[in-house]
Amino acid sequence: MALSLVTPPAVEPVTLQEAKDHLRVAGGGGDDALISELIVAAREMAEAATWRALITQTWDWTLDDFCGLAGGVPKAPLQSVTSITYIDGAGAAQVLDAAAYKVDAVSQPGRIVPAYGQSWPAARAEINAVTVRIVAGYGLTGAAVTRTIRQGMLLALTDLYENRQSEIVGAAVSRFTQTAETLWFHERVWH
Repeated sequence: MALSLVTPPAVEPVTLQEAKDHLRVAGGGGDDALISELIVAAREMAEAATWRALITQTWDWTLDDFCGLAGGVPKAPLQSVTSITYIDGAGAAQVLDAAAYKVDAVSQPGRIVPAYGQSWPAARAEINAVTVRIVAGYGLTGAAVTRTIRQGMLLALTDLYENRQSEIVGAAVSRFTQTAETLWFHERVWH
């Protein structure tokens, strides 16, 4: 199984101003570029820890065969399935008719199953024979992202901003990231 980002999120769940307020950074924009990059890193950390997409984004999910769909879609919340393509026995790329499958975007993780009376077609026995294009995320803004995830992002952001090197001699281990991971643990999608 492999995931490739097709369309990244258009915005971040935490705005630059929210991050600066949390970090107590006042005045000019001297650190704006750095803080903006750290917001992206904090989002990516949160998404990896929770198996979620926070803001609407499109992914290609590549599998060796249709059996790989049984474990559920690897990004939640699932909004939609744009297409399913596969390599048939003759080696030709085929697009599966959307009427041949059902999408469960309510469950987390989301699921894709054959429609009633249908079965998956025979895909060629080779690696990466099936590609599912999915759209996942809470929406186009950070408003629907849970407070728990957003607060974890702010804690991770604080840790990244205040501790810019890998080790600080004589300092205790940072608890910011540990707390963020604890918050995200409760939001994790289990496959």
